[in-house]
Amino acid sequence: MDKKVISTNNAPAAIGPYSQGILVGDMIFTSGQLPINPESGELIVDDIKNAAVQCLENIKAIIEAAGSTMHNIVKTTVFLKDLNDFAKVNEVYAEYFVDNMPARSAVQVARLPKDAPIEIEAIAVIK
Repeated sequence: MDKKVISTNNAPAAIGPYSQGILVGDMIFTSGQLPINPESGELIVDDIKNAAVQCLENIKAIIEAAGSTMHNIVKTTVFLKDLNDFAKVNEVYAEYFVDNMPARSAVQVARLPKDAPIEIEAIAVIK
């Protein structure tokens, strides 16, 4: 098995001992992305929609650094601090995934790193 670390300055650096993403064969696995602006290092907590956009932009940067696109994402997992934000996150999510939407799980969790309101991870293929 050949495993390649994916790293980009267009997504926030890992805040622990893990990689932003891993490429194995034609599969890309991203680590969970918090709503951290990679340029400022600021955690976005003012609005769940803005936070969801930042998470998805971070995923997009990692997926593109691996040589793929958001269209090739096959599975996402959304971790929410408050499941009442589900509908608002769906509004943002629908802007990123219009056709061939990936499979998805969404769960409420007790707490996320940095007390973030949301975290999203993705699995994609290279085509």
